[in-house]
Amino acid sequence: MEPLLRVEGIAAPLLRPNIDTDIIIPSREITSPERTGFADKLFAPWRYLDGARRENPDFVLNRDPFRRAKILIAGENFGCGSSREMAVWALHQFGIRCVIAPSFGAIFRNNCLRNALLPVELPEADVLALASAAEAAPLHLVVDLQACEIRGFDERPLPFAIDADEREGLLSGLDAIDLTLRHRGAIEAFQARDRQDRPWIWRPR
Repeated sequence: MEPLLRVEGIAAPLLRPNIDTDIIIPSREITSPERTGFADKLFAPWRYLDGARRENPDFVLNRDPFRRAKILIAGENFGCGSSREMAVWALHQFGIRCVIAPSFGAIFRNNCLRNALLPVELPEADVLALASAAEAAPLHLVVDLQACEIRGFDERPLPFAIDADEREGLLSGLDAIDLTLRHRGAIEAFQARDRQDRPWIWRPR
């Protein structure tokens, strides 16, 4: 996984609540086992007017400057529904590297953390303020994972919280297994001691 230190770019507002993974990437759009080719399929039911892929001019990601958005400002429970990891792949391949919302579907959030896409939870009032600013004029934000704050919206940075292990995994580009293996020495030392203290545990059956 690529390390993620910060995300900087245009923020696009999409404040509908309960946007599920079947809207983010509909099952009918999953036609290949490959991990590529999902950018054009992102939000297909809303981005296109028909099967011919005519763009819906009213959809936010079809309008400038939001076509170049790196950050999505979303409503509560974003990414609910099925567990399909392709929802995160589609966002990532479109160019989205951070989603800011009051809450996320649990499995979707975990998939984000394993695919270098930063899910940021903020109080609803702050999310509404960011979305309102983004709708009024192009909003360029810096989401700094090292400092755990969002800059560019107001004079004061907006702080956000994230689990320390999740943060470290994103910053270093490591998954949970890689993070555990950083302690390989301590694990092997414990196993050696335990073989001495409880040899019966280690005997093959």
